[in-house]
Amino acid sequence: MQKPKTLIALLAVLSVVFLGLQLFKYEYYASGIRALLLVLLSILYCSRVENKRKFFFLFLITFTIADVFNFLSWQISPDSFMADYSYYIINAMYILSYSFLIVQILKTLDIKQVVTKLPVHIIILLVLDISCVIVVTNTTKPELQFAEYLLEFVYNTVIMALLSVALINYIYKDDKKSMNFLVGSIFIVFSEVIQLAYFYVSEVNVLNVLCSIFLVLAFVFFYLQAKISHEENYNKLEV
Repeated sequence: MQKPKTLIALLAVLSVVFLGLQLFKYEYYASGIRALLLVLLSILYCSRVENKRKFFFLFLITFTIADVFNFLSWQISPDSFMADYSYYIINAMYILSYSFLIVQILKTLDIKQVVTKLPVHIIILLVLDISCVIVVTNTTKPELQFAEYLLEFVYNTVIMALLSVALINYIYKDDKKSMNFLVGSIFIVFSEVIQLAYFYVSEVNVLNVLCSIFLVLAFVFFYLQAKISHEENYNKLEV
């Protein structure tokens, strides 16, 4: 019991260190601390959560590997051909990790029943998702080649799909677990959109710090929902 508590305390300290490094623009070290945080969070998930969800675990592992690669990519020269490969590989892994989260939610839903009960919600969310993806991705268009733009379009589509599925999941189940998952997904979207603004609109450091804060909060809520057992949900449905 003592080891998990120590690990949680270490995660809290490293989160503060990570945000501090971002605040003072030590991007390289912040990237390393972030990767370490995710490794430790994966260990915490394995040690503290009894009813592990396969696709949530795959999300954690894939996201962590992508972050480790992202940290290692700092060693690659920006002019090297490997820089382009690392860009595509790392972002493809983030897309895959978020896709695992979407699958984790969908596999617990009765899709036919959801469509029957919430048709208006789904149509509205589809329209909003398409609009948001086009608007957000077009902010990067002047800066990117076609392949990079296409990757960003897919990335943003998956992010918005995650938020929409999490919202439908909460409306349908209306319990504490699905609420925590929704809040975590909202923070993920905030983090990603702000990061996009930081990279392609204005490199104001406060945007980078906000992006990091939202990312940390997202994983806090994802971990909280992971700890809630099957029996604690109001209508006995798992995510």
